[in-house]
Amino acid sequence: MTAFSVLDLSPIVEGGDARRALLETTELAKAAERLGYGRFWLAEHHNMPGIASAATAVALAHVAASTETIRVGSGGVMLPNHAPLVVAEQFGTLEALHPGRIDLGLGRAPGTDGETARALRRYFEAADQFPRDVMELQAFLAPAVEGQRVAAYPGQGSNVPIWLLGSSLFSAELAAHLGLPFAFASHFAPELLLPALQTYRAGFRPSKQLAEPYAMAAFNVFAADTDEEAARLSTSMQQAFAAVVTGKPGRLKPPVDDIHAVLDARQIAAVESRLTYAAIGERETVRAKLEAFIALTGVNEVMVTGMIHDLDARVHSLEITAGAAVGL
Repeated sequence: MTAFSVLDLSPIVEGGDARRALLETTELAKAAERLGYGRFWLAEHHNMPGIASAATAVALAHVAASTETIRVGSGGVMLPNHAPLVVAEQFGTLEALHPGRIDLGLGRAPGTDGETARALRRYFEAADQFPRDVMELQAFLAPAVEGQRVAAYPGQGSNVPIWLLGSSLFSAELAAHLGLPFAFASHFAPELLLPALQTYRAGFRPSKQLAEPYAMAAFNVFAADTDEEAARLSTSMQQAFAAVVTGKPGRLKPPVDDIHAVLDARQIAAVESRLTYAAIGERETVRAKLEAFIALTGVNEVMVTGMIHDLDARVHSLEITAGAAVGL
């Protein structure tokens, strides 16, 4: 049986603000919990006017405090932007407050552009130290050893489960080498999904955290009562993708009836490429797409996502998807 979870990008919509985005994210998490999804993740992005989850650990604290059972985590924290000790303290604190419910997903990219990375006082070269930083972070979350002079308080001994996230083969290889669960960002970078999963499974080495490979893949879902309404809802994310591709990210725009009226052919081609793995439609359409994706990838878990402008429509999409996923 495949597990299902939710990735939310905490979108700031046109006419809205960060407070509204974060409150809506919290309501979405409550809905995901009620509907039986296993985990709810937020992602770290910087200098993105349409995303409110830059301070990921802070946002997760609010979501975890507003829910009771669903696992809450990062999808992910961009480790090159942070000292491993600080990340251990942040997620150790979350684990102390919400024991057994916290995930720590780690990414290697800075989650932004070069100028913003410099503003973070981190540099692209930091990504080269990613394997070392992951292992240092593991040590800070593990029980202390004799003679250890620096420890994370809170954090030490919390054993917060670490995931590696990726959109290429690098993190797949590292996750396999370290025996960690692996999540692939196929919701925006679908090209290497299958090779990455193959690399991860072929090279997996059992660890204290994980005896067998465990793979998750993100999947875009826009579900509604009709295929036509779902297609309309998806145009908000299509506009957002196009804005990122052209280097002009902004707040999430309302859906439109005809995407060809607002995007040119080149933009539409780029958007369609990013939506290679997506389900856009009513319940049976979504079920068929999910079933095909699971058969293709063999993943243990599907993390559904979709930037929908209206909160009620986002919740309804999760409701339809939960029903469509029964038995898959």
